[in-house]
Amino acid sequence: MSEPFFERQRYPLLIVISGPSGVGKDAVLQRMKERGVPMHFVVTATTRAPRPGEADGVDYFFVSNDTFAEMIERNDLLEYAIVYNDYKGIPKQQVREALASGHDVILRIDVQGAATIRKICPDALLIFMTTGSEEELVQRLTARKTETPEGLKLRIATARRELQRLTEFDYCIVNPEFHLESAVDALLAIIEAEHNRVKPRLVTL
Repeated sequence: MSEPFFERQRYPLLIVISGPSGVGKDAVLQRMKERGVPMHFVVTATTRAPRPGEADGVDYFFVSNDTFAEMIERNDLLEYAIVYNDYKGIPKQQVREALASGHDVILRIDVQGAATIRKICPDALLIFMTTGSEEELVQRLTARKTETPEGLKLRIATARRELQRLTEFDYCIVNPEFHLESAVDALLAIIEAEHNRVKPRLVTL
C-alpha cells in the first residue's frame, strides 16, 4: 500500500459555546463528557453561590469577591465579566496548558465574553446555541424556577438582546427540547469539519 500523499497536522481548536440562558449549553457539554469526547472542558471561575447539585472545581470554581479581584490583578484571567450581578472569568493558565498539550479546548461563556475572546484570539471557533423559538426559550427559563420574578425578566430581556448578536458567530446550533443528542452531533460535526479546513485555525494566546 502506498504512503499517504501528505499527513495533515491536527492543530488544537479554541471552541467557544455561547448563547442565552436556558438554551441548554450545560446539558450539551455534559452529554459530550458522558460520551467521552477527548477535549478539555474549561472550568470557569465565578463569585456566585453554588446551585443545588453543583460541585466546586467541576461545574465552576466558586470563589469570593476578594479572590476574584486578586485574579484580575494578577492577570490570571483570559476574560471576565459581570453576568447577572456576579463575576465570571476564564483562568488563562488552564487554557494555555490544555492547548499546549494538543487538546481542543471548549469554553462555555456568555455572548459578551465570546466577543472578548474573538478580539484576543481571532482564530477561535465561536458557536452560538439557541432554542427552536423565543417562546420555547421563555418557557425553559420560567420552568427552571431559579430566579425571582425580577431576575427572570432580566434574563429574558438579556436573551433577546443576545439573539441579535448571532451574526458575530461562526455557526449556530438549534437545540430544541428533547433533541439533545442531535445538538451534540451537530456540535461534533462542526468541530470535525473545522479540523479538516484547508487553512487551519491557528490559536495563539
